[in-house]
Amino acid sequence: MGSDNGRTSKTFIAIAGNIGSGKSSLTTWLADRLGYEACFEVVDDNPYLDDFYRDMKAWSFHTQVYFLSRRFENHRRITSGSRSVVQDRSIYEDHAIFARNLHDQGMMTDRDFSNYQDLYNVMARFFEPPDLLVYLKCSVPTLMRRIRKRGRDCEREIPREYIEQLNGLYDRFVEEFEDAPKLVLPGDDLDFVGSYHDFSFILDMIDAMRIDPNRLQPSLF
Repeated sequence: MGSDNGRTSKTFIAIAGNIGSGKSSLTTWLADRLGYEACFEVVDDNPYLDDFYRDMKAWSFHTQVYFLSRRFENHRRITSGSRSVVQDRSIYEDHAIFARNLHDQGMMTDRDFSNYQDLYNVMARFFEPPDLLVYLKCSVPTLMRRIRKRGRDCEREIPREYIEQLNGLYDRFVEEFEDAPKLVLPGDDLDFVGSYHDFSFILDMIDAMRIDPNRLQPSLF
């Protein structure tokens, strides 16, 4: 990662976490404090979304391929650019969490999922990993409480079972992720928006990872 010792001039931090974990807030705060560019996911421009919500099984493959192509474009822009970046949700999550969940739930056929995986694996040869993956690990009750509290219309009907499924996939993804150093944060216990102490704790953990990426290993599984 970027440092004062001349190893590299920029840093790429990817923030991972389930719906309601606080990814966007942490991305904003870290980017502001560290002077990095914040990169947020954009979903509203996907031309397949309306069709997908009407018939998920028929349109899941088209929708996920569109997301994958846009995420790949953003990832390449980040790694080829000169600025340090904090990214809200990575290309890895598209593949390991959301496309896989659609397949697991019978909303994407075996043939389409196999094709999607082949496409992702080809893309993966051409993108560099982040310098650090930060995972906001939260329990389902915490996620559901935060989702209700922020009151977004598009999230009001999200069933608890869906959040549970995603949480299981997130834990598996992070546990198996080996492309970059990873920092697992106890999202249930940290209020980095309302507590400067908690936010400072996160900054200290990131600084420790700068010094020794092997020093802090996920211990929350």
